[in-house]
Amino acid sequence: MLLLCITGLPLIFHEQIDDLLHSQVKPADVPPGTPPANLDRLLGNALAQAPGKVPHFLIWDRDDPSAMFVSVGPTIDADPTNNLLIRMDTHTGVYLDAPDVTGRFTYIMLKLHTDMFAGLPGKLFLGLMGILFCVAIISGIVVYAPSMRKLRFGAYRAQRTRVVRWLDVHNLAGILLVAWTLVVGFTGVINTWADLVLKMWQFGQLAEMTAQYKDRPVPSKLTSLNAAVEVATHAVPGMTPSFVAFPGTLFSSKSHYAVFLHGDTPLTSRLLKPALIDAETGKLTDTRDMPWYVTTLFVSQPLHFGDYGGMPLKIVWALLDILTIFILVTGVYLWVRRRKAGVSQERAIANAASIDNPALSS
Repeated sequence: MLLLCITGLPLIFHEQIDDLLHSQVKPADVPPGTPPANLDRLLGNALAQAPGKVPHFLIWDRDDPSAMFVSVGPTIDADPTNNLLIRMDTHTGVYLDAPDVTGRFTYIMLKLHTDMFAGLPGKLFLGLMGILFCVAIISGIVVYAPSMRKLRFGAYRAQRTRVVRWLDVHNLAGILLVAWTLVVGFTGVINTWADLVLKMWQFGQLAEMTAQYKDRPVPSKLTSLNAAVEVATHAVPGMTPSFVAFPGTLFSSKSHYAVFLHGDTPLTSRLLKPALIDAETGKLTDTRDMPWYVTTLFVSQPLHFGDYGGMPLKIVWALLDILTIFILVTGVYLWVRRRKAGVSQERAIANAASIDNPALSS
């Protein structure tokens, strides 16, 4: 938990840290209301920078509307986690750069925080730690409540020993952070199940949406990407494209563009709705709201990092994270002191017994 809190702290400000530590090509300054570039032309310019690679995803940059990414890999069924991200100008469609994020400080912190560089086993292990953390919080409330019957709330016994004083501070900080630690702990557990949730959606709703096309061959020529996004946008009014999955990728079928759209409020901007566009005819074949388990995952992600209320909420999240680190450190200190005290008491009893019965010392 100490590892998770320490690595989670810089992730709260990952955009600001990346801007400070890494330079990038800025998109062109354009007048307000300038229409975006044609996506087919933008995609062609991106692929020209990566000969021999195929597109997996087209992603709009959430933090910078003037930029977007094209994720490309060696083959359509290659692992997308190893893809090259090509950054493009949204309005002019020209190439900006292709940053290698794997060496960045924030990327290392993210991997330590999500799976400790151990993949799915690491995520499931951290999920188990999150569950135990929630259990510890609840058991802490159970232990704290009876002890406070004899003391006023927030009591600090300054005249007692150092261990007792640390215990009072630890208990007060812990009980004040109960709600926040439970929320962050529980949402963190949900986030560790992201891969499993994705598999459930793939074999559930996505398979149902594409069942009638499962035996259909891969189109020899794909229809216009720009037209597919326009069809999806018109089919789901009031929502904005977030990313496009190309035919044959994890988030689509062999014969569909999957256009994922989001809303424009702090909550709905995190919820995605897929629209499947036939990659051969360019027609909409299906669009549905995500099932509840995927929606739960989408809501838990920004809540876990405080990433839905701007900089003020980020600062609050950081302060609460620092206070949680303090609670963890003082908890370890109190546990070690209790262990030492227990060993000392056992030794004293053993010494007294050996004096009373010399046979025990022989």
